[in-house]
Amino acid sequence: MKITKNSHVLAVHDLKKSARYYQDVLGFQVREVGDPGWRFAERDNCRLMLGECTDAIDPRDLGDHSYFAYIHVDDIDAIYEEFIGNSASIRQPPKDKPWGMREFHLETIDGHRITFGQEIGG
Repeated sequence: MKITKNSHVLAVHDLKKSARYYQDVLGFQVREVGDPGWRFAERDNCRLMLGECTDAIDPRDLGDHSYFAYIHVDDIDAIYEEFIGNSASIRQPPKDKPWGMREFHLETIDGHRITFGQEIGG
C-alpha cells in the first residue's frame, strides 16, 4: 500500500483573483470543477484545491504558520527563475540546506507560503 498523490486544500478570499495568480504566476493549469466556489490548480503531480472562503482568517495573520506545502521539484533554479520572471513574491531565494536540500520560499497572493525543494546532488 502506498500514497499515490497528494492535494492541498486552501481557503482563498477571492477565487477568481487567486486562480489567475496560480495560473499566471506559478504556471498551474486551473480548472472549474462543477462548484462555483472551487477551482483546482494542477501542475505536474501537484494539485491545489482552492475554495473561496471570504471570511477565512488571512494567512498573513498566522505568521510562520502559514506554510502549507513543501513541493519537490527536479530543477529548483529553473522554477525559481520562472517564478521571478512572473513577479512571484519570494521570501527566500534558493539556498543549500544542511539537510541535503536546495530550497526557496514564496508567498502567494493570499499570504499562504510554499517551500520548493530539490535534493542536492539528486
